[in-house]
Amino acid sequence: MIDLHSHLLPGIDDGSPDIQTSIELASLAVEDGITHMVCTPHIHAGRYENTLATIQSAKIIFEEALKQQGVDLNIATAAEVRFDIELMTSVKNGDIPLLGEWHGKKVILLEFPHGEIPFAAERLTSWLLEQNIIPMIAHPERNKGLLKTPSKLNVFIQQGCLLQVTAGAVAGGFGVPARELATKLLAQGHVTVLATDAHNQQHRPPVLSDGVEAAAHIIGQEKAYQLVQQNPWEIARSLF
Repeated sequence: MIDLHSHLLPGIDDGSPDIQTSIELASLAVEDGITHMVCTPHIHAGRYENTLATIQSAKIIFEEALKQQGVDLNIATAAEVRFDIELMTSVKNGDIPLLGEWHGKKVILLEFPHGEIPFAAERLTSWLLEQNIIPMIAHPERNKGLLKTPSKLNVFIQQGCLLQVTAGAVAGGFGVPARELATKLLAQGHVTVLATDAHNQQHRPPVLSDGVEAAAHIIGQEKAYQLVQQNPWEIARSLF
């Protein structure tokens, strides 16, 4: 399986705090059947000021440790980018590590504020699409604004944005409302990728299998595995 959203790079955001934890999390991922992982640390102005350089430096450390410890996990890097008007400048300057490609267009993993969908957010996603960059909206099923009013997601779906749902949410690990919204999005065929959004072992582990199993009860096994195999590989294969 291929995981397109994780926070295993050591010490650069709220995910793994150190290389030992990164190795432990990577081992868990491999045990779960994950072979390829895109590490997507936060880029969030004023909180996580990551750059292409900081991400690459952490990747080199992580790759070397994986090799030394004999953990057979292929890693690549992108970023989970927080919604911000300054994003336009960063994109124009080529400062944002992108997730890969989907049907000939680049993909950005875009995170909205957890409590809401910003007013007129569709203008920024429209602008990104005009730049031939498709926003993949990270974990919409956990956004409080969307949990309250799921129809706010419609405009982004109609634009052609992709949706990345958290595997753990489908399995019930983020509560009933998140599971219900994730289930609805799956049943409607709007989900492009299931990913772990792994941060730690206890509450947000690098586990896809539970979510795939739960998704299979909704959309069937073949379609469930497409969300963790074919679709993520089509997007990220250029990174490996």
